[in-house]
Amino acid sequence: MMQPQDIGVSIVMTVFLIVGVYQFYFFTQNHIIKPIRQFDMKIDRLFKFKGYWVWFYSGLYYPMIVLIVLTLNDMQHYTYTAMSFFFLLFIQMAFFRYFPVETPPEWRDFGEEDGLSVRFMKLVQKYDDNTNCFPSMHVSVATLVAFHMWNNVPEFGYWPFAFPVIIALSALWTKQHYVVDVVAGIFPGWVAWEIYKWFIPY
Repeated sequence: MMQPQDIGVSIVMTVFLIVGVYQFYFFTQNHIIKPIRQFDMKIDRLFKFKGYWVWFYSGLYYPMIVLIVLTLNDMQHYTYTAMSFFFLLFIQMAFFRYFPVETPPEWRDFGEEDGLSVRFMKLVQKYDDNTNCFPSMHVSVATLVAFHMWNNVPEFGYWPFAFPVIIALSALWTKQHYVVDVVAGIFPGWVAWEIYKWFIPY
């Protein structure tokens, strides 16, 4: 485990990296170069909006990314781990640029529904447009997080992989993604993990 001062520095850096990565995400969102697609699959109709899932979609998602810091050995380990998320970003950007997918606008119509969960959902959607759907970046990142935690803390067993499952379900119940998005989202996370393993010096 890293020294306390290194943990503090790494957490601050991670927060800034998350904010920085989203600038690339928004760039692809605002500079789409191919026709945008929508999917129409019956399975997606099985998932009706359930607002409380937003607390998993965003409320659990970001803290889990930051918590990786507590499983790392040293700053070198942190650097290579951060690089694995950059690998993932490049993969996602390629899809977002050349295979843009959006959810239907009506999926963001909450009607008369109100409450804290719906207000939080509207805040999330204020910054996150309905494009950049395929594959789900939430699921990809959660998958990569799970691989790192599984590798860094063997005592966890396979429990870290419950994280991408929860995030996938939250993406569906909040109507942020199609089913095909969350299934496809597993693979970029896995590919980034495999690339990471080629680069680690230990």
